[in-house]
Amino acid sequence: GLDVSAGNVGKAQDAYSAKLFALFPERLGLRILDIGGGAGETAKKLIALGHQVEIVVPSAYLAARCRVNAPSAKVHECTFQDMQSAGGFDLCLFSESFQYIPLPFSLQKARGLLEPGGEIVIGDCFRSETFRADPVRHTVGGGHAIAQFRAELAAEPLRIVSQEDITEAVAASIDLEQEFFNVIGVGLTGIETQLKERRPTQHWMLHRMINLVMNARKRARLSERLFERERTSASFIANNRYLLIRLAQA
Repeated sequence: GLDVSAGNVGKAQDAYSAKLFALFPERLGLRILDIGGGAGETAKKLIALGHQVEIVVPSAYLAARCRVNAPSAKVHECTFQDMQSAGGFDLCLFSESFQYIPLPFSLQKARGLLEPGGEIVIGDCFRSETFRADPVRHTVGGGHAIAQFRAELAAEPLRIVSQEDITEAVAASIDLEQEFFNVIGVGLTGIETQLKERRPTQHWMLHRMINLVMNARKRARLSERLFERERTSASFIANNRYLLIRLAQA
């Protein structure tokens, strides 16, 4: 319902969080495991709502930010695969982190960490059946193949409480992201033009260095990101499904 503009990104993120939280069991004081909790912003919101939160994040930098943003949350500075916990959680949350954890490990371990009656909530991108990977150009989106996810889910003692496809609603963020990178590309083009005119030797050396440290595929993808407009919301919709899923123990 918001205009697609950079000024509305914060409001859109808040709206996304509210939609995600609406999937939670309707009671206060949930014990929540925020898997791949980023900088702790989601945990901060959950704590403000009266929940107890633990965060799993492998990055030392992000773990430090979690301790600042959500000081009452326990932070597990490790991968979800390596996390050691007695469990007992009412909810395991994957907010745009599910795609980074191997299947079927993610579902299996999350289920094992739940209290009886506990649930799993996933908000993430999945590759659709129509996903087409290009060997050179980057196909926008990603995540686990939706067919593979459904097969793994069917093998687990879990049932789908609710599932909503919000692909079209989130796809506009791809256009905003591309506009941002195009602005950076314009700036870099201006800098390169001046460097080529005023310091041709340094310009040659810079290009030589880039060619040494980046292969042709990486250079092509960087050029695509900065100077082209192939990463669009339409491309995202054609290749991906963004789902909000609530799972309960069968």
